[in-house]
Amino acid sequence: MKFEELGIEGVHLVRPQVFGDPRGAFLELFVGHRLATETGRPMDVAQVNCSVSRRGTIRGIHLTAVPPGEAKYVTCVSGAIVDVVVDVRVGSPTYGESIAIPLDDGQRHAVYIAEGLGHGFAAVSDTAVVTYLCDNVYTPGKAITINPLDPRLALPWPAMDDVVLSDKDRTAPTLAEVEAAGVLPEYSDCRVKTLLGPRG
Repeated sequence: MKFEELGIEGVHLVRPQVFGDPRGAFLELFVGHRLATETGRPMDVAQVNCSVSRRGTIRGIHLTAVPPGEAKYVTCVSGAIVDVVVDVRVGSPTYGESIAIPLDDGQRHAVYIAEGLGHGFAAVSDTAVVTYLCDNVYTPGKAITINPLDPRLALPWPAMDDVVLSDKDRTAPTLAEVEAAGVLPEYSDCRVKTLLGPRG
């Protein structure tokens, strides 16, 4: 299992080793102590979510206010998606920047997303099944949604003929509107420092 930070602090690509044989394949999808050692961010899984989406679906941009915050470990167990992470931590040196990460059921990569970061994805296969390991349970009163098509963010969604959004995401406020509401997490309040000391 290999970890790579992707240019926004707290976003890591995870490349598990896939063992194939005539029966199929086996891999270690998540190893808590490896994640903590490599990222400096321990993750105790409190909830596991699963979504099934048809081609063209965009889910997001979603995050949880800090506190309580919510880190995610996302993988596409069937089909293919483009996962998008955007830094909305006020005061972050990469505030407003985003990154797109392809995830599919061939390479079996995962992405770790620290608390305070916005997250969404687009389904690019006929059906995409996505699992999210979360270090906190869903807290409705703390959920933040940002419009995934906000022109200011200009998120790197793949080209799609037909975009499918929930009513909640379609009518979600822009980043500017969420900023004005004062609900975005502060960079200094998120777990931005290595908690376990140097890697070794």
